[in-house]
Amino acid sequence: MAAVLRGVRAAIIDLDGTMLDTMPDFEVAINLMREELGLAPIGVAQIELMVGKGSENLVRRVLALDFDEAGVERMFAQAMEAYQRHYLVVNGRHSAVYADVMAGLQAMKTNGLRLACVTNKPIAFAKPLLALKGLDGYFEVLFGGDSFEKKKPHPMPLLKACEHFGLPPAQVVAIGDSSNDAEAARAAGCPVLTVPYGYNHGVGIHETDSDGIVDTLLHAADLIANAN
Repeated sequence: MAAVLRGVRAAIIDLDGTMLDTMPDFEVAINLMREELGLAPIGVAQIELMVGKGSENLVRRVLALDFDEAGVERMFAQAMEAYQRHYLVVNGRHSAVYADVMAGLQAMKTNGLRLACVTNKPIAFAKPLLALKGLDGYFEVLFGGDSFEKKKPHPMPLLKACEHFGLPPAQVVAIGDSSNDAEAARAAGCPVLTVPYGYNHGVGIHETDSDGIVDTLLHAADLIANAN
């Protein structure tokens, strides 16, 4: 792992499932949406399998629990509007910062790493969430799921972050909790570390192709510092 991290000068860090446990926010917003549509509530166990690929994908998958493909398309616009409206209200109210996230970010900054947050969460949700949790000051740039034409697992957002840094992908490590992050990093040419908590579509993180699993962001900071 040390060889892969040698020369790393910046880090791209995911948001949901990596820095914040936002599942309680998702649960509240989705069930308020479902209530508005006359549908029964669903639980966290189901929702965990659906998050990570952006709001549009999430809403479509939630609707698919009750509607066929034509029904999903028919209901999508109304459901999406309701979901976004409710999420903006609950955003951050029920979520929590994972252990050692702030310590890890501070250690990275102290060690001279430049930081970007790249998430599939819409920018209108991600920006106030980072601010509410006191994390916004660590990042020089934030890209959301609607910042570009493509979102993770496509490499575009990571490549755009590397362009912002003016660094080759080999010098920018991606840190996330799911196959989305790992696949995007591999395609971009970035080294990638994964955390074992968070949301990975119901699949164990050990099955994800990464350069190593780190217990916390502080652990990641230590590994990067030791490699350089």
